[in-house]
Formats: sequence, structure tokens, C-alpha cells
Amino acid sequence: MARTCTLAASALALLAATGCGAADMTKQSSPYADAQGTKTVTLSVQSWVGARANAAVAQYLLEHELGYRVDTVQVDEVPAWDALSQGRVDAILEDWGHPDQEKRYVEDKKTVTPGGDLGVDGHIGWFVPKYFADAHPDVLDWKNLNKYASRLRTSESGGKGQLLDGSPSYVTNDKALVKNLGLDYQVVFAGSEAAQITQIKQFAKDKKPFLTYWYEPQWLFNEVPMVEVKLPEHTESCEKKGAADPATVDCAYPTSSLQKFFNAEFTRKGGKAARFLHNFRWTKNDQNEVAQMMAEDGLSAEEAGKKWVRKHPDVWKRWIP
Repeated sequence: MARTCTLAASALALLAATGCGAADMTKQSSPYADAQGTKTVTLSVQSWVGARANAAVAQYLLEHELGYRVDTVQVDEVPAWDALSQGRVDAILEDWGHPDQEKRYVEDKKTVTPGGDLGVDGHIGWFVPKYFADAHPDVLDWKNLNKYASRLRTSESGGKGQLLDGSPSYVTNDKALVKNLGLDYQVVFAGSEAAQITQIKQFAKDKKPFLTYWYEPQWLFNEVPMVEVKLPEHTESCEKKGAADPATVDCAYPTSSLQKFFNAEFTRKGGKAARFLHNFRWTKNDQNEVAQMMAEDGLSAEEAGKKWVRKHPDVWKRWIP
């Protein structure tokens, strides 16, 4: 998954501000530990709401069922691996596939260990609203996109059709795909996931056509039904070519089984917290339920986590060691 970001200075500052020491949960050096030695877990949380939903439920259960203090730190995807290796964070709960980081930290340095499958498949693609696809079904084949470029033009797309992306910090294949497939489109960045959602919802309210980079799982599909445009089939050879030179990508994004990763020391000495996070496994619908409460209903992470936990004891009780 190419949702990779660069590390902002603010993220480094935030990491430093946590004060978290080594990830041995039995000897936590956190200044937040009380006199009885409260155990602390630090979770890395990515910026998109699905990742925040994972952390919301994990934090609520760690604190209310297992008696841990939980700190959360927002770190972009690749820098999070370095923080995980150093023990500045203990767990990444949603990784979309970074084989280069796995080789470096899991295989070579052995400072990071796999934490198991999250239970959710992640997929990136290009989507149009269902109302537009129903009226123009041939738009779902990328070969016909140029036919609709004029319909998808905006004031920001420079006379071309608009392909709406989210944060410019996400490393996507979209510019390469537009160029290599000969499409008369301009990639336009909304600025963030939240801004992209706002734009999509406005388009849908006005029943305007749009083409957007988007991904599953994502709660917005519940409010704005969208249909994926079929891009050239993803192949291993295309993936290898793209890994060597991202500018050459000319095929669809892969579907990834989202994975968890832990600091190796935390895996060995994290006790019930490590076992709980290893057991943490839920569905796309579970994640979307919490994500929508946070993003659309305005609930805090704690409120959303608490509400989901009260509703689904049959799911989370299996995670408790």
C-alpha cells in the first residue's frame, strides 16, 4: 500500500514529548507511571480515521479491562517503523505493506516482530459515485475515462478532468498512472483525508460527477455509495517494476491484508498487553462503525471506543488474555 508519508518536524517533537522509554511494560520509565508502577503502552496512530478507530478500541480495553495507561502518538507510516524499532512506540496496529521496512527491521535488525493479521483487507482504487456509474456504466473501464474528462473538469484541474486525491504527503501511484495510461486528467490534492471527505460529500449533495482516489475500509461508503473504476490488472511484474521506479507504474493498486507490528522487546516483555494486541482482530464493518462515530458523529476516541465495546462483548472478550 503506497500510503507512505514523510516525517514532519511536529511528529518528531511529539515523539520526544511522550517521554516513553524502552518498551518493557514491566519496567516502564514513563513519567506517568504511578507509585504502584502502572504499566504503560504507547501506540502509533496513523492519520486516517480507520487507524484511529483501531487505537480507540485498543486503548479503551487496555485501560478499562487490563489496567494499563495508554499513550498514542501520531507518526507517519515509514517514520513509525523507526520509532517502533527504537521502542519509542510499542505497536503499529495497521500497516498497509512496507516490505523494505519489514526486511530492515524484522529480518535484518530483528528489532520489530510481526503482530498478526488485523482481520481487515485494505484496498486502494479510483472511484466514481454510484449515481454517475448507473447513468454511464462504461466509465467503470479506465479506457473510457478520457470520454468523461470534460464532465469531470473543475476549476482546480487546469482544463483537464480532475482526479481527487487526499493528502499530498501520501505517496500514491496516481500521477504515474495518469501519465502512463495516457489520461487527460490532473491529480488535485484536497489536503487531507477530512478535506477530501468534505469535497466528496459536497459533490454527492449536488449530484455532480467526480473521480477520486479512495480506499477500503472507509465508513464514507455508507453515506456516499461509490463504484470502483477498473484499472489495468495488478501483476507481480508491475509491482516489481514500480518498486524499482515508481514513475513506471501502469497497473491497479494491490489488495493488502493489513498487519500489526510490535517492538521486539515489547513482544517479549509486554505481558498481557502484548498478548491482547496480538489477539486484536476485527472486521471491516467493526472498524467502519467506530470510524464513523468519530469522523461523522463527532465522538471522541474514548466515547467511540466505549460505545463499540459495550455493543460487541462477543467480539472483544476473545482478545483478553
